[in-house]
Amino acid sequence: MPLHYLAPSTSHDGSPVWSPDGTRIAFVRRPGTGGAPQSPLTLHPNPWAIWTADATTGAGHLVWQSPKTLHGSAPTTAGGANLAWGTGDRLVFLADLDGWPHLYSVPEAGGKPLLLTPGAFMAEYITMTPDASAIVYNANTGRTPGDGDRRHLYRVPVDRAAPVAITSGAGLEWTPAVTGDGRSVAFIGAGAQRPPLPMVVAFDGGTPRALAEDAIPADFPTSALVIPKPVTFKAADGTVVHGQLFQRADGAARKPGIVFVHGGPPRQMLLGWHYMDYYSNAYAVNQYLANHGYVVLSVNYRLGIGYGHDYHHPVHAGPWGASEYQDVKAGGVYLRSLPFVDARHIGIWGGSYGGLLTALALARNSDIFKAGVDMHGVHDWISEYGSRLTEQQLRYEKGDIQQALNVAWKSSPVASVSTWKSPVLLIQGDDDRNVHFHQTVDLARRLSAVGVSYDELVLPDEIHGFLRHQSWVTADSATVAYFGKQFDVKN
Repeated sequence: MPLHYLAPSTSHDGSPVWSPDGTRIAFVRRPGTGGAPQSPLTLHPNPWAIWTADATTGAGHLVWQSPKTLHGSAPTTAGGANLAWGTGDRLVFLADLDGWPHLYSVPEAGGKPLLLTPGAFMAEYITMTPDASAIVYNANTGRTPGDGDRRHLYRVPVDRAAPVAITSGAGLEWTPAVTGDGRSVAFIGAGAQRPPLPMVVAFDGGTPRALAEDAIPADFPTSALVIPKPVTFKAADGTVVHGQLFQRADGAARKPGIVFVHGGPPRQMLLGWHYMDYYSNAYAVNQYLANHGYVVLSVNYRLGIGYGHDYHHPVHAGPWGASEYQDVKAGGVYLRSLPFVDARHIGIWGGSYGGLLTALALARNSDIFKAGVDMHGVHDWISEYGSRLTEQQLRYEKGDIQQALNVAWKSSPVASVSTWKSPVLLIQGDDDRNVHFHQTVDLARRLSAVGVSYDELVLPDEIHGFLRHQSWVTADSATVAYFGKQFDVKN
């Protein structure tokens, strides 16, 4: 069979999808890397386009070009553009054009995109029906209070904005798959108390049916789990921050508070069991803490998904200013303001990016956060990004590299180690492929030099997302035990 290149260019092409008749291929095209260096200290549009090409000749043409705006940038939520070829030669894709990750469709011949899923929510985990006439997806919207922190299933035709709910209520449903006959939708469903199970529901909606219910052990403490409550509070710059509060109703005595910060950072913690294994584990730990003498606040800080493009892509975040830390600090302030929380005993924990924010909280605000568990976090942005920046100094356009390096350093937990007073437990696998193990080694030396109390839990031969179940049990047990020791709570 001859090999044909589709409209070759200097661009990056990806996400190919065949037309229903097998004669054409649609794909996403993004500009190739290069050009004058752009400052990382400001946000820049990341334009993209949809092309189609003849599968026999390779001849291609532009179908749609995104606007060169921040909202027109290539989407970065699950599945990226989620390009699909529907009936009537309509190409369906995901974009943030109105400030939210939504589904659009456009004729293959070109034209103005049609918004299929209007509203203040995020479309996610998207699949085409077998007859290519509709899209099924999960979204954080619905009629039940708090649905912004849940997931429900919806379907929408490829040619009109007529979305219909397939599931609803206080549960969570995600990753839909339409059966071959188009009559049912299989998915994974969970609740605040019941862990995830495979489920099925009629394509037109109705009562979902759980499969393999015996996969949950008979002695699993379902009824003992707390039902988290959605809460909001404001950061110092006025940003509204969302979170979930875990509280066991067992008397008026004040309890220690724990702030949990997720990793990623493009994640969203939910009002129930999570669809990612890492955060399903974190949800279980938060439930355990809530059932053993703590009030837990899970903070969905900016940089995360679920609250729109601008929240997901904030200015001066990460190594370029750590603006998201305002949300974490605000969570600590909110938690200790609650009448049932012991304001003297506020802890914080998280893994990966959550480990970074845990370290930043302890370094900058030991007055609020009195103990922490930092699991495989980044502590020095220069070690992570410095070489990428300094390589640009070899180019003719010098840009503002030194300013960027200065900001990256100041955004790092190690830059504030002189004000770090609270004790911390450091956890990491020494074969971590995501965050260099030296990040923990370096932080330990710095803490030792300034006399900060720290404990270590090193997991030999483990990676970032631990491979062995026992490693999770060890790390989670150590987390609970550490807070128990610091706050005199029996677990």
